[in-house]
Amino acid sequence: MADVFDPPLPERAGDDVGWQGLTGSAMGLAVTEAARRHPGLTVVITDDPDATYRMRCEVEFFGADTGLPVLTLPDWETLAYDAFSPHQDIVSERLLTLYRLPRLASGVLIVPVGTLLQRLTPQQFLDAHSLIIQRGDPFDVGAYRARFEQAGYTCVETVRERGEFAVRGSLVDIFPMGATDPFRIDLFDDEVDTLRLFEADSQRTIEQVSRIELLPAKEFPMSTAAIARFRDNWHANFDVDVRRCPMYQDISQGISPSGIEYYLPLFFDSLATLFDYLPDDSLIISDTNLQSAARHFLKDVAERHESLRHDLERPILEPARLYQREDELFGALQGYRRVIFDGARHASRFESRTPPDLTANSRAQNPAERLCRFMAEAPRTLFCADSPGRRELLWEFLTRAGLATVDCEDFAAFREGSMPLGITVAPVERSLWISDMAIVGEAQIFGRRSESPGRTGRRGIDPDQVIRNLTELNIGAPVVHLEHGVGRYQGLTTLDIDSSQSEFLTIEYAEAALLYVPVASLHLISRYAGADAETAPMHRLGSDQWDKAKRKAAEKIHDVAAELLDIYARREARGGKALAGPDEDYQRFADQFPFDVTPDQQAAIDAVTDDLCSARSMDRLICGDVGFGKTEVAMQAAFLAAQNGKQVALLVPTTLLAQQHFDNFRDRFADWPVQIEVVSRLRTDGEVEAARQRLASGAVDICIGTHKLLNKAFVFKDLGLVIIDEEHRFGVRQKERLRSLRAEVDVLTLTATPIPRTLNMAMGGIRDLSIIATPPAKRLSIKTFVQQRRKHVIREAITRELMRGGQVFYLHNEVRTIDQTASELEALVPEARIGIGHGQMPKRELERVMGDFYHRRSNVLVCTTIIETGIDIPNANTIIMDRADKFGLAQLHQLRGRVGRSHRQAYAYLLAPHPKAMTSDALKRLEAIEAASELGVGFTLATHDMEVRGAGELLGDEQSGQIESIGFSLYMDMLDRAVKAIQSGTTFDLDVPLETIEEVNLHFPALIPDDYLPDVHTRLIMYKRIASAHSTAELDELRAEMIDRFGQLPTQLRQLFTTTELKLAAQSLGLARIDIGQATGRVEFGSETRVDPLALVQLVQREPNTFRLDGGTRLRITRNLEDPDKRVAFVRELLHRLTPQADAERTTADVAVGL
Repeated sequence: MADVFDPPLPERAGDDVGWQGLTGSAMGLAVTEAARRHPGLTVVITDDPDATYRMRCEVEFFGADTGLPVLTLPDWETLAYDAFSPHQDIVSERLLTLYRLPRLASGVLIVPVGTLLQRLTPQQFLDAHSLIIQRGDPFDVGAYRARFEQAGYTCVETVRERGEFAVRGSLVDIFPMGATDPFRIDLFDDEVDTLRLFEADSQRTIEQVSRIELLPAKEFPMSTAAIARFRDNWHANFDVDVRRCPMYQDISQGISPSGIEYYLPLFFDSLATLFDYLPDDSLIISDTNLQSAARHFLKDVAERHESLRHDLERPILEPARLYQREDELFGALQGYRRVIFDGARHASRFESRTPPDLTANSRAQNPAERLCRFMAEAPRTLFCADSPGRRELLWEFLTRAGLATVDCEDFAAFREGSMPLGITVAPVERSLWISDMAIVGEAQIFGRRSESPGRTGRRGIDPDQVIRNLTELNIGAPVVHLEHGVGRYQGLTTLDIDSSQSEFLTIEYAEAALLYVPVASLHLISRYAGADAETAPMHRLGSDQWDKAKRKAAEKIHDVAAELLDIYARREARGGKALAGPDEDYQRFADQFPFDVTPDQQAAIDAVTDDLCSARSMDRLICGDVGFGKTEVAMQAAFLAAQNGKQVALLVPTTLLAQQHFDNFRDRFADWPVQIEVVSRLRTDGEVEAARQRLASGAVDICIGTHKLLNKAFVFKDLGLVIIDEEHRFGVRQKERLRSLRAEVDVLTLTATPIPRTLNMAMGGIRDLSIIATPPAKRLSIKTFVQQRRKHVIREAITRELMRGGQVFYLHNEVRTIDQTASELEALVPEARIGIGHGQMPKRELERVMGDFYHRRSNVLVCTTIIETGIDIPNANTIIMDRADKFGLAQLHQLRGRVGRSHRQAYAYLLAPHPKAMTSDALKRLEAIEAASELGVGFTLATHDMEVRGAGELLGDEQSGQIESIGFSLYMDMLDRAVKAIQSGTTFDLDVPLETIEEVNLHFPALIPDDYLPDVHTRLIMYKRIASAHSTAELDELRAEMIDRFGQLPTQLRQLFTTTELKLAAQSLGLARIDIGQATGRVEFGSETRVDPLALVQLVQREPNTFRLDGGTRLRITRNLEDPDKRVAFVRELLHRLTPQADAERTTADVAVGL
């Protein structure tokens, strides 16, 4: 058997050896040890980008002590001949790797097979356009500016992205490729005085540096000579009319269009391959069946070429110009030392195994039972967690299981040490089990992979929590306390209570009365939403104002609940129309989706499928931000309905969106016998009439249309599913018709920004709700700027986009002056190709304008809000909105969502008058949209909209008064309880508290120290999240997050988490209060306590000196508990013993241990 720590290697160039039997991360370990011994560069070939990432993590982990550099040459992550360019981060990493390769004496390069096959930019290009700038160097601004531009850098006013530079007097800012931050060059006369790093977002300098390495901004040149060579080569390769080729026209103007990478050969006389960059003594290791992987990749490229080669506006090159042939690849490999995995003759066999299933079973008495069994037979084991916070959770889990681990700095420390069990931080996804040791990642124990850097989606959004959160509180903002009513937030304050420090949230009520709320009770506080802050009520402490407001609201809420339940009952009554479940055809259709489905998307698809296959009629709201994949959910639902012989109606608010959905559905369903029609004003009367007749006869399976489809003239033969895109954009009469449809057919509603009424019904459980909160991979949030209308701002915004080959929406919502605005832009940016689109144009003309923009024949579209809903132009990544102050918040969000639909950084410029010339509401809207720039903020904006506009306008006058008096959050709580009460046949009793007020006080400091987290705003957010946690699992995640974000937890914060954990246990037992100090304490029982009465009696009988019942509602405690840890252990054991069905055999030994 071969030794993984001493793997066999080929002795000479041209030799190969084989490795077999390497499972899990054993391959990564063998690669690391090979690189440690091999004097030159070690190259690892993997299957795909995911395998590349995995291998990099493993080599960095196993080789942390070697000091060897680990590089990757990433895949472009685009389809062959794609119209999109690779993500800027990918281009940056590729250029940095290619620049470093010839300069590396040793190290590890990991490359996916697709990149290995690519033809690359020649090394001479990189050398010619790379330069080093040091302090004291002479610096001629004009000469360097020309060099930057020839290397592909774009001159802008403010540097924000890689590949940009700016010149402002004696300051030159530049963001080089391969750098993590931009640099500021400060000149003194014609000499470099200082070089400093600065933050792109804040523009503040961070630290001084001594030198800057500048790489080209692109993998091809943009000099005058290079552009001339491109044009000559274009004519030599393609016999097409260049006037109809946007790619040719853009390059001719010095613009690098999207997808230009697949024309790389036209910029050079000849290209290189990766082998031209590799030293002759490189060792090449294949972590895959290379021949099969290469053949499969080249087959996909050939198929893409065949399907796209007939496009005369975008002609493409032969595959052999862009990729090596199979014989070329293997011919080049022959000259190197090679290790072939699992495929060579006379392969050396390694002994490595995969550990058994170690997943923790949370329902078992010992969740770590499987792990403990493995530990009994396993050798020394190192446990790996993804982050310091996750390590803390893993350590606690192992400690509770009786497994004592020792912290290890890295793998080398564990291997050289003698500890039987170690724990470290390393994102190792695959486990390892060899003769004398095992590596176990947290994924093997917790059954899922935690979010890892660079591969994460955003945390899912809980719609309920968006409205209840305190994340946007400013001093003086209205808040609701469940017991005391509406007051004004006055900040956080620290008080000494019973000789221990605690932090309190201060609320001011009428007549300057102050209420101090312990941070552990922040679950009783919610942000007030329902009216403007100035008009929100302010109650008097100790008066009956608050109780009266709640009772008055409760009377109205009962009626609303009854109306909602009536709709619900009508849905339940319609049964017997369940569809047959998904079959092989459905699975094939789903597999044709060309992108990775996000977890949220998959959950929504599964939920819709379950609804369609159940007897109950569906009424589901799919809420996801723009570009998060709601349409694919709708397409899969439509396919399932059509498969079952049901017709589908897709209702959209605008003509343009109808046409776009029609085009997308036709493309997606191209391989299937599904008939699709569209009804809109872009169709002639004859076409609409023909569609109407085919609908009635059942010849159309899916019909897409505007409100015209709701006309009674349109009769479906067998309508089974109605999909509604952005229902809130329809008029009152259309909504009434939609409401009547809900009781008859399955209804699926798609929305990006839910209006609160829609959100109410979903949150109240009347409509089912699916949230798609995870952005697609590589998606970036849209950078949003509120600016006054100035020519230089507009010119820079448009030029920045055009120079990277993108397109711009310029929104001007006045048809009367739209032509004049387009003329002004033409003069401002003469290189732009401008189109004009608005709703009053003849329909054929509008269709032509939009077609030109879609096919990139124009690159700036001056338009009205006709683009608001659903227009999908992934290459358009800048939007400029004229007079943005005139739009509503939901509308601003929708319009901004027209950009940022690819993996490029998108920009939204909101042009508005001076703040003093705007209304306060307009100012609030613009502040809200600028602040809410994260991906997936539709929910937050919906609640902002309610505050700005007031509840009445959105929810109707009848409910608005109640919401304004008690706040939206409490209104929803009471509505939810009223619905449940009617459903169960009981009475909605307002005297039963909505929240049990559990208080746990163990008389030690339990807070977030301000020296640990100085920002009051962030501290408040974390307090609220801790207090609102519903489970110990949530607390564990929060604890891990805080360690990762802010560092190891101080004692006071650990004690806050402990107190909150005990509060959750007290809540499950129906306890109202636990107050235990150093010598005495008490436990108070709630009105509906679930304490085991027999256990309580036994406790008092067995230990009368410690426990005494006081009036049946309190348990008095006398015990010496000076040590805080013993106090916590005492309370834990007490709660365990009071829990029903706890171990009946409570022996004296048990008592001695715990109590």
